[in-house]
Formats: sequence, structure tokens, C-alpha cells
Amino acid sequence: MQRALELAALGTGSVSPNPLVGCVIVFQDIIIGEGWHQQYGGPHAEVNAVNNVSDPEKLKESTVYVTLEPCSHFGKTPPCADLLIRQQVKKVVICNIDPFPLVAGKGIQKLKDAGIEVETGLLEKEGRHLNRRFFKSVESDRPYIILKWAETADGFLAGADQKPLKITGAFSDMLVHKWRSEEDAIMVGTNTAAIDNPSLNVRHWEGKNPVRILIDSTLKLDRNLRVFDQSQKTIIFNTVEDRTEGENLYIRISKNSENLSEILDKLHELKIRSVFVEGGATLLNSFIRSGLFDEIRILKNKSAIKSGIPAPHVPPGIKLIKTGLFEEDELSVFLT
Repeated sequence: MQRALELAALGTGSVSPNPLVGCVIVFQDIIIGEGWHQQYGGPHAEVNAVNNVSDPEKLKESTVYVTLEPCSHFGKTPPCADLLIRQQVKKVVICNIDPFPLVAGKGIQKLKDAGIEVETGLLEKEGRHLNRRFFKSVESDRPYIILKWAETADGFLAGADQKPLKITGAFSDMLVHKWRSEEDAIMVGTNTAAIDNPSLNVRHWEGKNPVRILIDSTLKLDRNLRVFDQSQKTIIFNTVEDRTEGENLYIRISKNSENLSEILDKLHELKIRSVFVEGGATLLNSFIRSGLFDEIRILKNKSAIKSGIPAPHVPPGIKLIKTGLFEEDELSVFLT
């Protein structure tokens, strides 16, 4: 199952809104087939694993380890539970039960009804962490929210003049672009878009660009900013209008100053499973104040500027789960 989880992780950034799934097939304590869900709309992990088996006759005496309950419904591909039943596998070991309403135990029941032995819950905690974006979206009806910022040694995001401040090094820049490639969307506030003029893409990493999400309440931002350049899908939340302009989708929201819940509801409707929030301070603090976040990633440099825009504070009770050092930058990752 650990190997299946490793395989599943290879689909990060490529399969959303589907979950990450890995599959390993074992015959007489030897792995004879393995696969993972590689691309949204493409074959599922079980299909790729079965196709990887050189001698299909061995499947009748094999145990299939899969990180998520095999699907039981027709979506973009046929049901994987039906595939395993046709192959007459002996046993299926499942890490996590699929919370998606069209599955949610139905795949397990199909397998059992066909006489296949089923075991569930192996490395369940690890599986939920791997698919935390999917589980958050399906169970809580909102995207998984990651807050990220870089701060100086004395706790500032930028100088007092609000001008862009280069805090982290080249290695950290590459890491951040890798993170961007793993999430469905990236979000910034009005001031960050206006002052920093960011591209919000993955030019320092190989992978897909996230959907850009911008909050521009009164549509006051200069349309010559990079975020409006049509190079990738961009959603602009505002209080003025609904319209589509090429790759730019304008979505009207209410004039409530604390409308994050409304924004997350609309993103959920668009099947966006995760959002990487990169600033600025006002937007980050709004998420923290509302409690609408799941993870915080902080890169801290050894430099100090003595005054400026203070970095947000990590709320009490949030668990520090990871630390790291990248050249001159220290990484801290927190989970709710």
C-alpha cells in the first residue's frame, strides 16, 4: 500500500478534480503490476495496473492494493470495480473509502457481491493526507486552501513603501513554482496585483499553470497588468458584472467586505479543488481571521529590514508538520 501511495502521488497536478490513485497487484508476494491515475480523463489506476500485468491468468490468484475505493459508476471511464470483477481477482485491499456520493461504498459492495474479499483502512491516515484536497472538497464543499508567504527574519512581508521586496532566493522561487503546479488555482488580492504585477505562472518549473484568481471588487485594476494577459485562465471576482472575455472570467459577488465564503462556494461549483493563496497581507489575514484555510507554508529569510508591512501570525493550535532549509531560506509548514 505504501508503494501504491507513492505511485498515486505521481499524478499530483495532473488529475484534478479527480483524486490521486495508485494501484499495486501482488501475486504470491511479488508485485506483478502497478499503475496510477496519470491524467484527468485518462485511464484510472486499476486499468493501468491490470494492463501492466504480463500474465493475466495470475490475476485470479492476486491481491490488488488500491489507495481509493474502485469507482462503481460510469464517468469519463468505465467502472473500475467492474474491471476487477471481470478479472476475477482474489482480494482487494483499499486504503480509503471514496466519499464521492456516486461511489461511497458502492464499489466495495459490488466487489463483495461478486465474491471478492475486501479489506479497507490500510494506511488510511496517510491516504487521507495524500488526497486532502479531494476529501476537503467533497466533504466540506469548498476548496483546500493553502496560505503561503515569504517573510524577513524580523517578520515583514514588504517595506514600508509597499514596493515589491525580494526576500527569498532562487531555489525557493523554484520550489514555490513547483507548489503552484500542484494546485488548481492561485489567488492574490487587489493590492498585490497592482503593486507586484505578478504573472502567477510556473515559469521556474515544468508543469501546468494554475487558474489565476483575482479579487478586484470595483474593477479598478489596470487591464495592462500581467494577470489580464489571456495567457492562462483567470477568474476575476468583483461586485460589478458577470462576463467572459477570452480566458478571463468575471464573476459577480455581493458587496459584503468579508465574502470569502461566497468566493469559495463559487470556486467549488467550478470544481476547483485547491487554492494557493500568495498574498498580500490583507487577503492572507482575511483567510486566517475567517478560519477558512487548511495549510500554511512560510519561507523565512535571514535578512532583516526593521520596518514595513508585518507578516501574518500563525494562529495558536496549528500543528507544525514540516521544516526545511533551502540555501538561506527556512521553510515551515503548518496544518490545521
